[in-house]
Amino acid sequence: MAAIPGGADHAHDHDHHQPSGIMRWVTTTNHKDIGSMYLWFSFAMFLVGGVMALVIRAELFQPGLQVVDPDRFNQMTTLHGLIMVFGAIMPAFVGFANWMIPLMIGASDMAFARMNNWSFWLLPPAAILLTSSLLVPGGAAASGWTLYPPLTVQMGIGMDMAIFAVHILGISSIMGSINIVTTLLNMRAPGMTLMKMPLFCWTWLITAYLVIAVMPVLAGAVTMILTDRHFGTSFFNAAGGGDPVLYQHIFWFFGHPEVYIIAIPAFGVVSQVIPAFSRKPLFGYASMVYATSSIAILSFIVWAHHMYTVGMPVAGQLYFMFATMLIAIPTGVKVFNWVATMWRGSLSFETPMLFSIGFLFLFTLGGFSGLVLSMTAVDIQLHDSYYVVAHFHYVMVAGALFSAYAGAYYWLPKWTGHMYDEKLGKLHFWLSIVFFNMTFFVQHFLGLAGMPRRIPDYSLQFAEFNMISSIGAFGFGLSQLVFLIVVLKCIKGGEKASAKPWDGAEGLEWTVPSPAPHHTFETPPVFK
Repeated sequence: MAAIPGGADHAHDHDHHQPSGIMRWVTTTNHKDIGSMYLWFSFAMFLVGGVMALVIRAELFQPGLQVVDPDRFNQMTTLHGLIMVFGAIMPAFVGFANWMIPLMIGASDMAFARMNNWSFWLLPPAAILLTSSLLVPGGAAASGWTLYPPLTVQMGIGMDMAIFAVHILGISSIMGSINIVTTLLNMRAPGMTLMKMPLFCWTWLITAYLVIAVMPVLAGAVTMILTDRHFGTSFFNAAGGGDPVLYQHIFWFFGHPEVYIIAIPAFGVVSQVIPAFSRKPLFGYASMVYATSSIAILSFIVWAHHMYTVGMPVAGQLYFMFATMLIAIPTGVKVFNWVATMWRGSLSFETPMLFSIGFLFLFTLGGFSGLVLSMTAVDIQLHDSYYVVAHFHYVMVAGALFSAYAGAYYWLPKWTGHMYDEKLGKLHFWLSIVFFNMTFFVQHFLGLAGMPRRIPDYSLQFAEFNMISSIGAFGFGLSQLVFLIVVLKCIKGGEKASAKPWDGAEGLEWTVPSPAPHHTFETPPVFK
């Protein structure tokens, strides 16, 4: 795929009339500024959610109650999940989308620039609602991130704050997604057909449709909880004729596509990085597009595999088991294509490539443990055990976080104009992958041995693996500070980055100088 800039004139790039200081960030409609704010916000929330994870692991370091009481422990597990999913991972990939989609398709900005500003500035109030709920009487929501009734119908004001936070975060996501769909469908450079878009754009187009489809479902579910709590309805209250299992159906109709809302943009990032460092075009571009679309469609028909233990009919269990197994096919296509891209490529192993290979290895492991859980008979044994915790952290942390790091290191030179410190980047990768596996791999054994999740205390037989997991968690948490140092060093200075610092990279984003000027592609480039 060749890209030729259409004589874009950046001579007046610094002549952009805009407020300075704090008002620049409050009022900005520039996609690069908003992308940066999303990325900083998500990293801040990642640290907040990470501290909560460390409180959980400190409590589980040894049997007995040492650090927090059981109620506070449950609040920590709930907020950790909500903050990591809605506050850290999703905004991180929206940040990538804001920064890179206009640059990749040769657009001057996002389609709805003011709405873009709004969709970001809805996030801080939601974050404040979630975190400050720890301080209100009764504490924060303590029902797990799934917010299952009847617990959620009984809790204090912290639950209401969580519901409003979820509403606000959902509105922000929908606004961001509408913007991304409109931008991708209407603002591509002349000559860039849909099947010539970079794969990162394709994955975001599919993700944005998923968000628009399922976020209202979550909003409906939590609104029904709210009316059960305050307005006398009994949607989920068995005492009033309602059914708590109804909530689970509604929640997981949102919840399973949500897994792919997180994973699919990660696929897009890795699909940009692996070809660049293999110095080959992506193998099977069209099949990647179709596989990603298939995963998105299949994600709507597998929700009840999270609910095998609620007592559904055997026919239902079989249907959801086989439907879930089907997802392994398009996922296998993607893994095959990434490996085939590397096959006989001229590989080099800079930090973005290391994180991409780490993603590939760990995400595949998480996929395999997911296949194990898709089998009804096995899942009923492992339901709500630490095996499930290990599985979804291999999918979420390895799938999303490692890919996000790959993207951040890959595009940092374009964002800052400086090369990052390669030694520190590699140190960050090796510390992360060692401590990640130390934290979560042993949790498979804990689950297989029967340790339930979301408990602050446990039997002596689980002590050794919990100790290893907690040491790994603290190592993993501390090693993320290396990334902060790398980014701050890169912003401050360092070796100047050329317009195209990676010789295997392709695409319009590498035709503009580094750092990318404040305004780009005011004249649409020619793409062929």
